[in-house]
Amino acid sequence: MTFLRNSTLAAATLALFATSATAEDCTTDKTDPFDLDETEIVALYDCIKDKMAEGYAKQGDEVAVAFRGWTVTSTRPAVAGPHGERLLQTFANDIAAEEYLKFAEEGVDMPVGSVLAKESAKLNKKKGKVVVGPLFIMTKMEAGSIPETADWLYGGILPNGKPMKFKQKFCHDCHAGWEEQDFLAYPLEEVRVSN
Repeated sequence: MTFLRNSTLAAATLALFATSATAEDCTTDKTDPFDLDETEIVALYDCIKDKMAEGYAKQGDEVAVAFRGWTVTSTRPAVAGPHGERLLQTFANDIAAEEYLKFAEEGVDMPVGSVLAKESAKLNKKKGKVVVGPLFIMTKMEAGSIPETADWLYGGILPNGKPMKFKQKFCHDCHAGWEEQDFLAYPLEEVRVSN
């Protein structure tokens, strides 16, 4: 009986160790995220995606807990350049999804209550390891409520679930380049979900 219990404990310990090792091995031999091909990006994302969701949700933020149940707007993460050359995957809540998925380049007016959550992961260029980045959040507020950001409220959740601290101007100054698109930067064309 003792042997069986010790064998079971040893097997459980080995399984736990193997799971931990696998979760930490989200690596590639590439040092530049722009050199990653589709297969490599998908493999890295699959390796880290559960860790991302768990980390964002740790502090119970409403968006961080719910966003994975929303509409995904791309077929896979992609490296666009903005947001620090991170792998990005955007999710749209039910209010935002229909308008956002048009990927219109002008005349966009997102409905109030639209929320977009953008997962991010960054390739450590020295170690070739992909690490969880912030969850970037955009929320469309009531007309006239935040005129300096065209009624967008920018937010973010760190990989440990804590809110990011930054000035709204920091995000909006970059998004100002997409004014005709209601300040939205869409996923790269080659990964956009067809509607």
